[in-house]
Amino acid sequence: MTPRHLPSRASNRQRVGAADPSHDLTNGTTAATARGSRYGWYAVGVLTLAYVSSFVDRQILALMVGPIRRDLGISDTGISLLMGPSFAIFYALLGFPIGRLADRVTRRGIIAWGIIVWSLMTTMCGAARNYWQLFLARVGVGVGEAALSPATFSLLADYFPRDRLGTAISVYSMGICLGSGIALMLGGWIVGEISDAGAWTFPIVGSLHPWQAVFVGIGLPGLLLAPLARTIREPLRGAMGGATAEGLPLRTVTSYVQQHARAFLAHNFGFAFLAMVSYGWAFWIPTFLIRNHGWTPQHAGFTYGLWVITFGATGVVIGGYLSDVLARRGHADAKLRIVLIGVVGELLSSFLFLFAPTDVMEVALIPATFFASFGFGAGPAAIQEITPVPMRAQTSALYVFIVSAVGLGIGSTVVAALTDYVFKRAGAIRDSLLVTTVVGLILAGVTFLGGLAPFRRAVVAAHNWRPGGR
Repeated sequence: MTPRHLPSRASNRQRVGAADPSHDLTNGTTAATARGSRYGWYAVGVLTLAYVSSFVDRQILALMVGPIRRDLGISDTGISLLMGPSFAIFYALLGFPIGRLADRVTRRGIIAWGIIVWSLMTTMCGAARNYWQLFLARVGVGVGEAALSPATFSLLADYFPRDRLGTAISVYSMGICLGSGIALMLGGWIVGEISDAGAWTFPIVGSLHPWQAVFVGIGLPGLLLAPLARTIREPLRGAMGGATAEGLPLRTVTSYVQQHARAFLAHNFGFAFLAMVSYGWAFWIPTFLIRNHGWTPQHAGFTYGLWVITFGATGVVIGGYLSDVLARRGHADAKLRIVLIGVVGELLSSFLFLFAPTDVMEVALIPATFFASFGFGAGPAAIQEITPVPMRAQTSALYVFIVSAVGLGIGSTVVAALTDYVFKRAGAIRDSLLVTTVVGLILAGVTFLGGLAPFRRAVVAAHNWRPGGR
């Protein structure tokens, strides 16, 4: 056996007692029926709907900047704090305690409560009457959404074997594209149709500005997903292979991560650099299309949103599927190989898009959108492969923390800073996007290349890990 190839799944994996409710298979579901079952795809469907809802709630504010600034008297700096730090800081930091909890208790319950919190806090954004009320409501949205992905990644790893996990998490990760695309399309319509409208009056709640009504309208329906999430059966931890243990001490988790620091750092920071590019695009591509190519907000929001929903989502699924194909051929580093293909494809297609003439812009945007999402599913799946079963949610939380801190914290800001302070003209946003994209993707590619060998070793170590040992 060499580190490049994953050993066969162990048949002597340990199991915890049924007394722990987090390890219960409701209604008699067994590990055998969970393996590749249709029910596993039901869980993927429900969780994808939740992810779509979370990204709509997260991204919609960015497309209502004009009316919010006008009605609350907020500066550009104040708006940037609402879009980034108010959400990202608490979203990233709370992932750690929630991830540790998800490695101990029922994950579906954590997900359901997270949905309730972020949906209610999105609704509260619509009730905000001043800047600080809106700021605190955005903090609450981040708190709720912090519960979703770490618990979901851990749960899906117990429903699907490693050679099917990339596809499963890719379908879930389509929620990024679907939610962002819906927010773009809805935001474009809002700007075009109701940004100059006066207050609307509703029964019970009274008078609301149009942007407030949008928050209420997208927040309340999200509550319906909470009971749906509770219908997901909690799979047996380690059902797809690997030793389990109850309530690992935090020092055991940190010790394992330290032993394989090169693999975790290469993976997490590689994806953080990708996220920097992705968030820069999400926030500034519509503005680029408006400023540099004369598109209307409606045209930019609808077209880019539609492309993200279709070609972006297609890229996620195809990337995840191909990573599973490579995994079935015995490549332990299959997920990172696929991500590297996506990096090269995105770099080349970005030049095509950013320098395309206006009359072919819609077509030129397609390959860039496709490759930009190519690794979204493979990335979270890769974390599950290099982590022992009882610490997967915690290492997923570390991944979410680093990606959010760099992506949300830097991605949108660096594009604006380059435009304002380096190029010093609004029309230079193309140059700002180009610099951010090239630097970010080269850093990502170099980081992933350097992490291939450590990643392979970590896959073998996670497979062979046993409680009390390495």
